[in-house]
Amino acid sequence: MYLHRNIYLTGLFLLLLACKNTPVESHFFSYSTGKDYPAYGGNNFNNRYSPLAQITKENVQNLQPAWQYMANDIPDTTGGKPLRIRETQCQPIVVKGILYATSAELNVFALKADTGQELWKFKPNLATPKQPGHANRGVTFWENGNDKRILYTAGYFIYALNALTGQPITSFGDSGRVDLHAGLQDGLDHDVMKLNVRATSPGIIYKNIYIIGSSLSEGGDSAPGHIRAFDVITGTLKWVFRTIPQPGEYGYDTWPKDAYKKFGGTNNWAGMSVDEKRGLVYFGTGSPSSDYYGGARAGANLFANCIIALDANTGTRKWHHQAIHHDLWDRDFPIPPNLTTISQNGEKRDVVVQVGKDGYTYVLDRDTGESIFPLEERKVPEKGLPGEHPFPVQSIPVKPKSLIPQVFTENDITTISPESNAFVTKRLKEFSPPSTDQFTPPSIKGTLLFGYSGGAEWGGNAIDPDGTLYQNVNIAPWELWMEDRETRNKEITTLSKGNGLYLKNCAACHGVDKKGSGNIVPSLTDIGKKRTNAQITLLIQMGNGRMPAFPYFSEADRAAIADYLLNTETKAIITTREEHKSPDTSSKPATAFPYDPDYSIKIWQRFTDQNGNPAIRPPWGTFNAIDLNTGEYKWTVPIGEFPELTKQGIPITGTETYGGPVVTASGLIFIASTRDERLRAFDKTNGNVVWEYQLPAGGFATPISYEVNGKQYIAIAVGGGRGAKPGGWYMAFALK
Repeated sequence: MYLHRNIYLTGLFLLLLACKNTPVESHFFSYSTGKDYPAYGGNNFNNRYSPLAQITKENVQNLQPAWQYMANDIPDTTGGKPLRIRETQCQPIVVKGILYATSAELNVFALKADTGQELWKFKPNLATPKQPGHANRGVTFWENGNDKRILYTAGYFIYALNALTGQPITSFGDSGRVDLHAGLQDGLDHDVMKLNVRATSPGIIYKNIYIIGSSLSEGGDSAPGHIRAFDVITGTLKWVFRTIPQPGEYGYDTWPKDAYKKFGGTNNWAGMSVDEKRGLVYFGTGSPSSDYYGGARAGANLFANCIIALDANTGTRKWHHQAIHHDLWDRDFPIPPNLTTISQNGEKRDVVVQVGKDGYTYVLDRDTGESIFPLEERKVPEKGLPGEHPFPVQSIPVKPKSLIPQVFTENDITTISPESNAFVTKRLKEFSPPSTDQFTPPSIKGTLLFGYSGGAEWGGNAIDPDGTLYQNVNIAPWELWMEDRETRNKEITTLSKGNGLYLKNCAACHGVDKKGSGNIVPSLTDIGKKRTNAQITLLIQMGNGRMPAFPYFSEADRAAIADYLLNTETKAIITTREEHKSPDTSSKPATAFPYDPDYSIKIWQRFTDQNGNPAIRPPWGTFNAIDLNTGEYKWTVPIGEFPELTKQGIPITGTETYGGPVVTASGLIFIASTRDERLRAFDKTNGNVVWEYQLPAGGFATPISYEVNGKQYIAIAVGGGRGAKPGGWYMAFALK
């Protein structure tokens, strides 16, 4: 016994000695005790699994708040609500008893994880240069001996901070920060530095390499979504993987010649996973710009809508799987892929698991990208808008079955009341004809689509060691109406300048009537009660959250839109087309930037009943368990409740969800994310709710589990928002 013990201690000493001057790679972050939650997603496999088991189904009723911390600063006193306050979407991390997270204002802070006591807070200067506000979903930790760093993004920059003090590490980049535009300019004629480039999800660490994607505009002024890697120590750019290939690169022939000079997007905004043993980084990408019309980008458009494996040292492509060819439906991959091991025919297989907005779950071999379950390749509608080139075939997994519906039919019309049923039945007749295929191209006659704001969303999912996937999804149809450029220009010439600019650039999301679309796209009818003129013009210039920036607008254009929104315009009607004229692309080269498509969005809003509820019969939000070994569902339950509907005798409908789950070794799954602002614990064996707590605001984020001094905690950002009351807290729960 003692011999074995001495051998173990000797081996442990040698391991620690070897690691003393070597970067601590993230597979050491798993910490066999599971005490910490040291990376976004829990570990670099992004499984959101905690081996802690102190909180069980038997004692979870004793779970109570342990501490609460207000992360947001006090609102300013300059009039109106502060410009950068928005919901908090951050999934915190915990390393050696310290919790690191961000606020809605993009500050980053450190707390004692057992008490919530603030240790430090860092506030980036987003005013110089003026930078966009955006969501931040987490931070990244790295250490080598006494060198401990937090890397995170705010505005246009990656910051490196001392994890013990919060002070910038001045030897990193330019005085502690690196510009996110780095590595994007090569081969382009336009100035990338003028474009909106930020990152909402944190980067990931492999050895001394920090790998990150980006969040971009989805219009014609989008930057390219290339993947970049930076040296953790110096901030030096190490490699770039171009998601829109340039001449001589693999995939260049899947685009028109020199398309890379004109189009952007194809970015990874959702985060990544790393397999340290294989030295590979895995991620999913989104659609090319601009959304919903691809007439000038004929071809499959690699590497858009792909699951990709790269050599983490060099950025060299190992393999890719394109899920959607020539995307016309904005079907990005919205969450990081998971890395896990499943059993197939008695053999263990290491796999990548990627869930999409369209509700499909891709289970791919980690070494080759081969699909574990069969794929159905079928012909799809090829008739699109004039000039469009819909791809003739698409390929989708046969198993697991999609988490959400793919088309909306009369049989799907809501039944929550006779009035709602009649309203939606009448509205459905406006679409001529209704969509009968999930790959029906967008149309000026209207198209009903699933997949926006779900199925899967940015909160992610959880996978336990037995290969069960736990995924929450939204089930809500959206209606899309396209409009040609000539018609749009004729319409705006009869309007005031501000109204015309609004119609061209803002109405697709916020509506011609400025009423928005529920809590997804806010109403602007009373924006004067929330924002000053100066705040609105800055918001238009810099963007905010989902709202893109409009850096190409002149100061006069921004002022005109603000005046229109505030009902203070003095010039009622435009007498010349010049002030509203779109760029004349007929005489411009094929690579003209920014790209102004022949067709663009006229209306893009939720398809609802007269009360704003989804037009489809419930459930509107579900929580699901899928056995990845077989591809079969274990259970599906509604998640979230509208109390006012429950009081009417309507069965639990579920609500939209933003934020994901964490699963623990004791068989509990913790998730908030619902409109009813509750944190819940589910029994992983059957999907039953075994505990719930009414939060002070919406918990639209993903909870974590960690241990300090022998006590297990569950913590979550309680940011509020999405049309409900604001928040800004972080809360931790423990057994009393």
